[in-house]
Amino acid sequence: MAVESEHVTADVIEAQEFPDLARKYAVRGVPKIVINENTEFVGALPEDQYLARVRAAVESNAETPTNGGAERNQDGI
Repeated sequence: MAVESEHVTADVIEAQEFPDLARKYAVRGVPKIVINENTEFVGALPEDQYLARVRAAVESNAETPTNGGAERNQDGI
């Protein structure tokens, strides 16, 4: 999905090399996915579930004014 869109960017961070980021995002498992600072989930998901969460995050971001990442949706998997 990201490869198909010029509007999507991604970064891969090694938590042990960047402990401050690991703390900021409370990395407790991998992969840890954070989308637009307001949605996050942990663990490998089947493609259909992954895409559903990405789409929900994009829709949520479009409907919600930017709040500087003060609120995050937490999905424990």
